[in-house]
Order: sequence, then structure tokens, then C-alpha cells
Amino acid sequence: MSDSALSAQAQRLSADEAVALYGRPLFELAGAAHEARLAATDATVVTYLIDRNINYSNVCNVGCSFCGFYRTRRQEDSYTLSFAAISEKVRELEAVGGTRILMQGGVNPYLPFEWYLDLLAHLRERHASIRVEAFSPEEIKGMSKLTGMSTREVLRELQSAGLDGLPGGGGEMLVDEVRHARHVSPARIAAGEWIDVMAEAQALGLYTTATMVIGFGETRAQRVASLLRLRDAQDRALASHGNGFSAFISWTLQTRGVRIEGRAPGAGAFEYLQNVAAARLILDNVVNHQASWPTMGYKVAQTALFAGCNDFGSTMLEENVVSQAGARNRATPERELVRQIVDAGFEPRQRDSLYRIVRVPDVSALLGPDPGPQPASPVAGAAGAASA
Repeated sequence: MSDSALSAQAQRLSADEAVALYGRPLFELAGAAHEARLAATDATVVTYLIDRNINYSNVCNVGCSFCGFYRTRRQEDSYTLSFAAISEKVRELEAVGGTRILMQGGVNPYLPFEWYLDLLAHLRERHASIRVEAFSPEEIKGMSKLTGMSTREVLRELQSAGLDGLPGGGGEMLVDEVRHARHVSPARIAAGEWIDVMAEAQALGLYTTATMVIGFGETRAQRVASLLRLRDAQDRALASHGNGFSAFISWTLQTRGVRIEGRAPGAGAFEYLQNVAAARLILDNVVNHQASWPTMGYKVAQTALFAGCNDFGSTMLEENVVSQAGARNRATPERELVRQIVDAGFEPRQRDSLYRIVRVPDVSALLGPDPGPQPASPVAGAAGAASA
């Protein structure tokens, strides 16, 4: 592959050129990805989100070998949260200026569809300022099987009840030979089904993100095939209705203490940075790329800001899924995210899930010895201003 293919101004990469990216020296590849990021977004700014993950239930009938979170209904520590318990978690998010909940659970065949509708109505009535992005494509397919409705009908009903968007969970690797391998998860929905559900959500105007997990033992060509499926899906969405994936997030397989441990190689910091850099160059139609501090740690996530990423993710006031598969980096206060962004040499900006800037944080106050509650600094036109 020629050096011009690494240029931020190069033409769209072919599959062969994309595979060749993984053979380039890491700093060369990261530099090209950083140039592409600077061309697509504000060069001085790194954004972050104040949100909370809420796992409403851990009962699941899929049983992925890399998941330490799921339980069967008969296990002693299985649970489904009450609406009151979920509301209390949302109130804690509201108290620290949060704007979104990311709500997922297992594929629970024992919850009636009306439970989800009632939950969304409950949240809309009591927490109108908080966006609700919930239910991965895997969960949507589970609701479809439960009700006999099409996935589009399921999405439309959920949207009417108060759903704002779908998280990108369950994307992992959009190559069925990897997804359905015996040591991974033969029962998962197919890659095409994941893409179809996301396309239906986008057509309805719902927010979506694209995700990728590396380390299952996949080849470079399979990583590229997964990314190209996302690129093609994004092309179709933008051409059809202009509402595609708002961001791309990649991380590495977490294997500690789960059944896949010892049966998949996982991936380290080098491969992670290589993949986020390649993704920035391959996914030329996705503006926002997010670093993953929960799985990689702060320092690798800071490095990812020079390998194509323009967003540092979120506070994740609660996270129970990747942490139960060995991820050691747990929820963090806004102060720490701001510190990491500033130490990397960028200006932090709080965003909402649509990548609109909602607040300029007072860095001096946040990083002082005793920050305490801080008022938001106004941003002109924040309600409609998209972050770069």
C-alpha cells in the first residue's frame, strides 16, 4: 500500500488497503489517524459525557462465553430492578448534572413487553430531562420473539413510550464465523440481524452507536470485514435519511474469570491502538470516535486521543458488564475525566449523547484541591450546537 493511502486526504480505502494498515508501524498509522481526526473534528477539543449505566436485569438466555454478568432465573444472585430502584439511580445522575442513562440487561424471556413500555413511560414522566438509550439489538430481537411483533414494530412501540436511542452493545465482531464460533457465542444474533435492527432504529430517528470488540482470535481480514460492514451500513443510512451511527467505540475482549478465558487470545494496548487508528481511516463516514478508558485504562485512552479518537467517553457512574469480565477501571467522577483530557493537551467539553456541547467545565475549580459542586459555564447556542 502506498503512503498516500495513509493520508487524511486519500481516497476511500479498499479492503486490501485496509488490511495492509495493520502492517504499518504503529506510530505512523496513529499519526495518519490523528490527521484524519483533526480534519473531521475540532483539533483543540476532546469531549466527554456525564451518564450512568443501569443494568435493569441480569437474567439472560443467550449465555455468551465472554459474559460474566448474565444469570439464569434460578441462580440466587439473579435480579430485575424495580422501577423505584431505577428511578433512584437516575436521581443520583441528575444530582451531578448527567444527561443520559445507558440501560441494558440480558435477553430476559420472563419480562412481558409491557414491562419495558411501562418502564419507559415511568422514566419519561419522572425524569424528562434525561435521555434514555436502552436495549441492544440482541434485546430487541428477544422482544420480537417474545411478542411475535417485527423488530421495527417493537422499536416503534418503545420509541412511543419514551426510548431515545439504542446502544451499540452486541456488535462485537460483525463476522458470523467469529460471532458464532463455539468458544464465543453460537446463540448470538447474526451480524446481519444486528445491522438490520440498527438500520430500522436509525430510520425511525433513534440515536445509535457502532461498537467493536477485538481479541476473539479473529484475523486482520475479519477485523476489516467488520469495519467495512459498518462503513457500508453508514453509507446507506446517511444516503437514505441522514441518521447514521453517531460514534464508533472499540475495546478489547475482557476474559478474566469468564468461560472464554484460555480459549481466546484477547488483545493488548498495541492491538487496541492499532485498531482504533485503522478504524478512523476506514470509517471515513463516522465523525466521532471514542476512547475506551474502562477497558484500557487512562494512559492508553489518552494515547488513543492521538490515534484517531476525539472523545473520552463517559463517567459511567455504574458499570456491571465488562467489569465482571475482568475490566479493572470502574466509574469515575467528572473531575478525573477532565484531568485526563487536560493532561493530554486538549480542552475538555461536556457533551450530550448527540455530541452537542452542553457545558464548558471550570477546569481550575474541578482540578483544585476541593472542587465541590460546580455551576455550568454557558455555551452560546448549546442546545443546537453540534460538537465538532
